[in-house]
Amino acid sequence: MKVRVLGCSGAIAKDCRTTSFLVDSDVLIDAGTGVGDLTLDEMCAINHIFLTHSHLDHVAALPLMVDAVASQRTGPFQIYALADTIAALKAHIFNNVIWPDFSVIPSEAEPFIRFNEINLGQIVHVRDKRIEALPAVHSVPAVGYAVSADGPCWVFTGDTERNPAFWLRLAQLDVAALVIETAFSNREKDLAHRSLHLSPATLAEELKNIGEQQFPIFITHTKPFETKLIMDEIAQFEATQPLDRPIPHDIRWLQAGQGFEV
Repeated sequence: MKVRVLGCSGAIAKDCRTTSFLVDSDVLIDAGTGVGDLTLDEMCAINHIFLTHSHLDHVAALPLMVDAVASQRTGPFQIYALADTIAALKAHIFNNVIWPDFSVIPSEAEPFIRFNEINLGQIVHVRDKRIEALPAVHSVPAVGYAVSADGPCWVFTGDTERNPAFWLRLAQLDVAALVIETAFSNREKDLAHRSLHLSPATLAEELKNIGEQQFPIFITHTKPFETKLIMDEIAQFEATQPLDRPIPHDIRWLQAGQGFEV
């Protein structure tokens, strides 16, 4: 299984694309602006789209991608999301005001998109892949995902703040890599808390929940102006943590264009 990072920034700027991951060629996890780097053929090959939540940086490219290639496809894009996320998309994007309602175009029987409601903890099987909806704690209903294909899983937290239920489930999984958000620096920790995002200080506390597991950790969703400061603050973890509760050493900044093989 190959995971390609299309976008992993918390906002847009030159070389900054918002959240989207392509798994092999047929599964998309979130549909932020990074989707725009795909070719038309690559967009056509996608059949299943899993959304973490309804915020614009995670869904912005979805209506545009559908419009770009729907006429060349033989079936609808299958969109998987929480009921609240689907309701938000129907009310605020695919509403025939902001964008056409492609869930009934060209017809209700053969639409360009089809919504599939998922629940927390549900596992969806897509060909050889197993995709599980994980707990997230955010300002709107949200999930993360664990994706595997007959082996260890690639885990994405989605947007979240402190999240005990997530770590309980992670301890039960065979994890190959963890992608975790840290949107704000410590100087913005109050804003991070109010918007239910992580800062390096809260990230350090959360990572203590990993226990004895060891795997690469990748930081995503950093605000472009704060990325260097966030990563500098994360680099100070080892010097400030008690010796009996060390933070895992292998913590890296995620970048668009990066890939994982799981």
